[in-house]
Amino acid sequence: MDLLIFDLDGTLIDSKLDLAHAVNATRRHMTMPELEHERVYSYVGNGAPVLIRRALGEQASEAQVQEALEFFLEYYREHYLDYTVLYPGVRESLDRLRDAGKRMAVLTNKPVRISKAIIDGLGVHDHFFQVYGGNSFDFKKPHPIGVETLTRESGVPPSQALMIGDSSVDIQTARNAGILSAGVTYGFQPESLADPAPDHVFDSMPELADWLLSSAR
Repeated sequence: MDLLIFDLDGTLIDSKLDLAHAVNATRRHMTMPELEHERVYSYVGNGAPVLIRRALGEQASEAQVQEALEFFLEYYREHYLDYTVLYPGVRESLDRLRDAGKRMAVLTNKPVRISKAIIDGLGVHDHFFQVYGGNSFDFKKPHPIGVETLTRESGVPPSQALMIGDSSVDIQTARNAGILSAGVTYGFQPESLADPAPDHVFDSMPELADWLLSSAR
């Protein structure tokens, strides 16, 4: 595997608390009671618009969703690194993979500007040749356009590319793009990895790095 495409939330970064705080700040703004954090976590993975629509419920109008989305994005831009950290072993694993010559990129459904700011703020931006977000293309994951663009830009054929993520969205993205997938069990939605099932499953980023580097040898 010469091209490694990482999801962001739940894969590289533990951003659960900041997202839950931003969602509940948005619900307070909309004069709604707060949600339990675990419920908010289950809504993450398909981008901010879907997150807010889920958080407001089916009864919310399009105008209400739009108002809430604008508030959420403004609030989150000011609080995206309050509690967000890299998962254990991520920084060291990225170092190892970079030193082994792997090309690495981030493909997330999170807005691209905030995604880049988080990666910069956590000091790992130098590991990735590209970062694409949910508003980088006309379609979000699981549409294959992000993966197809990254394989083209890197010059790595799909047969040597791997999508790494914590949810069924990432695994379906890999399938739609015709590349292999790896699921990580420590993220937001490990239960969703049952369908569709990833080609490989790992309990930590160092375990994934060990497998990639031993396979290379």
